[in-house]
Amino acid sequence: MTQKNKQAVSLILAHINDTHSYFEPSSLQLTLNIEQQQLKPYVSAGGFARIATRTQQLRKEAQDRHLGFLFLHAGDCFQGTLYFSLFKGRANAELLNALNIDAMALGNHELDMGNEPVAQFLTRIEFPLLAGNWDVSNESTNKSIRVSDSKQLVAYQAEKQHARWITKQVQGKSIAIFSLALDKMSDISNPDQDTPFVNSIDVAKATVKAIHEQGIKNIILLSHLGYEADLDLAKQVEGIGIIVGGHSHRLQGDFSGVGLDKDDDYGQCINGTYVVQAGYHALSMGHSEITFGDDGNVIAFNGKNELLLGRRLCLDATLSDAHQDDYHAKASDYLRNHKHIVICKKDPQVHDILLNKYIPRVRKLQETIVAKSDGPLRHVRIPDHDGPSVLAPLVAESFAFMMKQQGYDVDFAIHNAGGVRASLNPGNITIADIAGKLLPFAVPIGVYQIQGRYLAGILEGAINNALNNGVEGTGSGSYPYTHNLDFTYVAENPIGQRVVNLHIFSSKSQWQPVEQDRWYNGTSSAYTMKGKEGYDAILNMHKFGKVTHFSMSDCFTDFLQNNPQRIQQVTRSYNQS
Repeated sequence: MTQKNKQAVSLILAHINDTHSYFEPSSLQLTLNIEQQQLKPYVSAGGFARIATRTQQLRKEAQDRHLGFLFLHAGDCFQGTLYFSLFKGRANAELLNALNIDAMALGNHELDMGNEPVAQFLTRIEFPLLAGNWDVSNESTNKSIRVSDSKQLVAYQAEKQHARWITKQVQGKSIAIFSLALDKMSDISNPDQDTPFVNSIDVAKATVKAIHEQGIKNIILLSHLGYEADLDLAKQVEGIGIIVGGHSHRLQGDFSGVGLDKDDDYGQCINGTYVVQAGYHALSMGHSEITFGDDGNVIAFNGKNELLLGRRLCLDATLSDAHQDDYHAKASDYLRNHKHIVICKKDPQVHDILLNKYIPRVRKLQETIVAKSDGPLRHVRIPDHDGPSVLAPLVAESFAFMMKQQGYDVDFAIHNAGGVRASLNPGNITIADIAGKLLPFAVPIGVYQIQGRYLAGILEGAINNALNNGVEGTGSGSYPYTHNLDFTYVAENPIGQRVVNLHIFSSKSQWQPVEQDRWYNGTSSAYTMKGKEGYDAILNMHKFGKVTHFSMSDCFTDFLQNNPQRIQQVTRSYNQS
């Protein structure tokens, strides 16, 4: 080692991101071209038990070679599967602890249901959760549990206007790790109003300066900003050796040989900063061998992303029996020798946690029947020649039902069409159908007070957006479906006058015209309550409303269990029409 680099430090850095509760392996179909024959085998890919195995292999390699080792998660472990719908972060905490990660970034989906699930998560994790531009310094003292009370949260240091960071000792040298999340977190997620996010570029510059002032040159940014934002930050902010990213689900590297996309090479170098990201859904992980020079610059970098596969593969049935065994062996050899694929066993300890504590309850959930339908339950975003969505109004009705169960006096409900993700076939409806297909995102439901004068604007704005009628819309998902509201939309009318004959229903007075000055109590998803995608008139609600901890699937499941006849009523009504 030269005199100039006598302070150099080398390590193996492993990383994952956007795992979204995919703890079990996924079935993945690949496309292989072997001896002019296209094969489409199914393989068992990823899962936390395989990630654990591969991490242990890399950790041992680092130890044998006297290198440092770090294992980082770049955010978005919440949401995605029934494991989150059922356990709301408890399984995530236990399985991430079992992976023995060094730190995790806060992602946007961690905050889909507000601060409380994150606060509960913080009580269970054994690693720091980094959120360097999340200002929790003014969090209300009235909450039953606060994120700001946890020592595991490494957040924004408001008095010094930079991120807090953690320091890891590698080969006797210090490496600082800090994290940044999306500035516009409140636009796409649901952080509590009293815990805002600060501009990421400003925080990054101030944090690098503060770290340098502490005499530390080696810096890692654990980012949940998104791939393009990471590249842009690398251009604007000097002094960061490597950015380990998430949010965009970017699988860097050439996976075209197995039928997946060819993306940017692993480890894009921008202005001296390397940017890496490792795919999604626990299918893959990235790792790199890095050497920081004595000035904190990365002077050596070599790494890749790897798909983690099981030993078995299942070929499609198009091959003749005579060729099955031959091509099966050749396909297996091809995958075993692919530079971006690792065949690895499941770690028994991590697998046992799943098998003994969580899989049985998820399987039971998949089998629990809450209702039965004699006919198909159709969902369309925008009404067509066959009519409107059958399911979306029912989902809206379930919000009102659940909120009334919690003691809120609700007059109406509005739900955006994009919040419902599928139709349902005739037959039994299970909790898994609801939480895994129909309403897979654990978005919380809220209540709010608003004057009648704004209701037409809410509905019209959402429809204008969905139809691109006089506005540049963001998609058909904004189309509003309602409970206890009835109206007519006249597309040819001038903007602001398209919703007419607006009526509201109550059990006492039946259908009555909406009164302009009267305050009404509404319920919608927290996403709709943000006023995005044409719903901006909803922001005229009194203060901020209240977001509960009940998800869309919680509401619909409870509603069907208590009102099993509603499915049959709606099905009969739809078939008669």
